[in-house]
Amino acid sequence: MSSQENFFRGICDLDGLEKVALNAFCNGNSGELFIEYREDEALRIEDGQVQTPRFSGKRGFGLRSFRGEASRYSYSSSLDIASISRAVGVVNAEYSESHPAIEIKNADSSRNLYAPQQFINSILLEDKIIFLKSIDAYARSKSPHIRQVIAVLASSWQVVSILKDSGEKYIDFRPLARLTVSVVLEKNGLLESGVHSGGGRYDYGPLISESVMKSYVDEALRQANVKLEAIKAPVGEMPVVLGNGWTGILLHEAIGHGLEGDAIRKKTSSFHNLLGEHIAASGVTVIDDGSIEKRRGSLNVDDEGTPSKRNVLIENGKLVGFMQDRMNAQLMGQQVTGNGRRENYENLPIPRMTNTFMLSGNNSFEEMIGSVKKGVFAKSFADGQVDVASGKFVFSASEAYLIENGRITAPVKGAMLIGDGPAS
Repeated sequence: MSSQENFFRGICDLDGLEKVALNAFCNGNSGELFIEYREDEALRIEDGQVQTPRFSGKRGFGLRSFRGEASRYSYSSSLDIASISRAVGVVNAEYSESHPAIEIKNADSSRNLYAPQQFINSILLEDKIIFLKSIDAYARSKSPHIRQVIAVLASSWQVVSILKDSGEKYIDFRPLARLTVSVVLEKNGLLESGVHSGGGRYDYGPLISESVMKSYVDEALRQANVKLEAIKAPVGEMPVVLGNGWTGILLHEAIGHGLEGDAIRKKTSSFHNLLGEHIAASGVTVIDDGSIEKRRGSLNVDDEGTPSKRNVLIENGKLVGFMQDRMNAQLMGQQVTGNGRRENYENLPIPRMTNTFMLSGNNSFEEMIGSVKKGVFAKSFADGQVDVASGKFVFSASEAYLIENGRITAPVKGAMLIGDGPAS
């Protein structure tokens, strides 16, 4: 018996719940039983004061059956036989046939993209507080212009059990940790901020170190100092060169959401009729890959029990694929891609991104900058929004520079990027 199964058997009658749940999948309908246990915490320091840590927990199940476009869902925070029996009645209301006996098959659990044995409390609360205080002290020692320092250390530890209508079962332990450092500088009456954050599917260990603390603070201070020297961004249509890393939010919002299976099937995406068409420049290849070790969007299996994998969405400028969950894949006659995601056990799974990114092209950064006579280099974005139906987007750059005669020159602030995904 695996340690994962032992965990769930310690909080519920896992075998009994699974046996009853299989009765929901009769007369050919599909679905799954999703059981979730989750712990979350967040610690924050602001202006030298550590605020009261926030802790929360959640446990429950969601039971779904679907056939065609019809889907039924029932959930409960009670992990007992009576609750699961009522849920079966809800999702199976119009079916009278009993489900034939199905052997529950434990799926291969050898895949491990992240360390499953880590818990939120693997590091003492006192040590986390000491770490946050060191961030504040180091930041204030680096600049006389500091007016505010905020640091947030947050994590979640989620355990899920997924029983599919076929009898196949997966259990997955999912750690996630994140560190965010924000500073505000004041100089000559001007206030500017800088933020740096990161994390992944691991416990606090890789984040709580002196080298990480200094690198996060130094980067936040660098951003704020650049903004203090920035001039007003120019207005008008001009070429934009994007930096790597956080500018990926534009790809995520303007392109990624439009390639999710539910929007494609319902024709609410501007890309719904463009499969096989060239929608980007030659050399542009976009990937969604949930199988990258320790990355934030990675999953051993998605929330429907489908192993995550590398999916090519755009290849050399041509739209070649979409991100699919089980239901939308069935309805569209396509393969599932391991993108069935849900917010928690109270929500139905839907097709959503994992780790979405663009591969490097044939041109170097220097070549791209050198090709622009007058334009903008957007190194990172603060926020943005997109209309999936039309593809139109607006994003604000948190750090940007002028490009003049093939050279990066003055930093600018207030730069807004406006466009639309299909045309861009």
